[in-house]
Amino acid sequence: MSTTHSLEELTRRQAELRAELAQVADMRPGSLVERYRVCGKPGCHCARPGARGHGPSWSLTHQVAGKTITKVIPASAVETTRAQIAEYRRCRALMKELVEVSERLCDARLAQGTAASQEAAKKGASKKPSARRSSRR
Repeated sequence: MSTTHSLEELTRRQAELRAELAQVADMRPGSLVERYRVCGKPGCHCARPGARGHGPSWSLTHQVAGKTITKVIPASAVETTRAQIAEYRRCRALMKELVEVSERLCDARLAQGTAASQEAAKKGASKKPSARRSSRR
């Protein structure tokens, strides 16, 4: 595969990734956890052996500045929250690929520039630019 062909493919993929990132919807990081709790009342159904407890209640947890943050998510928002988490993961995957493609594109452009300067040196081109002369007044 030629460098030009590779540059064209990488440039095309970079543009595709940027377009996909522009379409990213609402997102949020974290994990959604279903929880059941025991209330502590001796006569309650949750106190029986093998009972699941009260619930489910839903919690979203994620790290912020090294600390775990937990938010209670209402049952009515569970599906929306799942979609937001999936969108966050999709965005991260797109960003990872964009960085990889951009790095390969930069390397290819660098190699193309190095090859061009080596060709110019072989043809006897000057290695240094000519010195400017200031005009005398």
